[in-house]
Formats: sequence, C-alpha cells, structure tokens
Amino acid sequence: MRSGSSPHWWLVSAFSSLEKVFHERGRLAICSALVAEEDGLSFRQLQSACQLTDGNLNRHLHALSELGIIGMARKTGKGRPQTIVRITAAGRDRFLAYIDALEEIVRSVQTAADADRSNARARRLVAE
Repeated sequence: MRSGSSPHWWLVSAFSSLEKVFHERGRLAICSALVAEEDGLSFRQLQSACQLTDGNLNRHLHALSELGIIGMARKTGKGRPQTIVRITAAGRDRFLAYIDALEEIVRSVQTAADADRSNARARRLVAE
C-alpha cells in the first residue's frame, strides 16, 4: 500500500483511464459488435445484435459519430437503401484501450480478492 493512501488506491488510477463514452451499455454493445466486423454492419444488424430500439440505437450512433469513433454511410442498390456503420481506426484504438483498462481493473480486483481470501485463511489458522 502506498503511504498515506487508501488500500484501494489502484482503483482510482484504473477508473481514471476509462473513457466514459464507451461505458454506457448500448455504446459498449455497438462498439463490441463493430470491432469484430471489418466491413461494418447495417443499422438493422446492429439493432438486432445490440437489442436496442431504433431511436436508442440512432442516438448512440450519432454520439459516437460526432466523436469520430464510428462512420456511417448510406448504401443504395437493390432494394431499400441501408445505413452501414463501421468503426474508425481511431475508434478501434480508443475502444481497445478501454477494454484493456477494464481488463486491468478485473485483474486487480481478482488479485485483491485472492489476497484477502489468503489473509483470512491465515488468520483462521493462527486463531486455531
């Protein structure tokens, strides 16, 4: 533990590296779906994958687009026009950095929980 700090100082550091734009469930779902699809997804495919309403998906897409995380293009051809959504290179980098930060938090919590369990076992053994 660092002197003069709480026993959970690492949480403050880890949480400060999280980008709030990705933290909302809908945006996390959208970016997770898009990062796996190099060619992007149609609006309807994203809606189905993320289980969002038209309005909710549209709101999230516009917010992500304004930040340069995704790009949207209208595709015309046979049938109805489609909106194709792709994650940008910068958006991919930012999202993967966010995922790395989340993984670091999970690892830190697991390490702290394991240490706490070990300390509790040791205290029980000493008490016996």
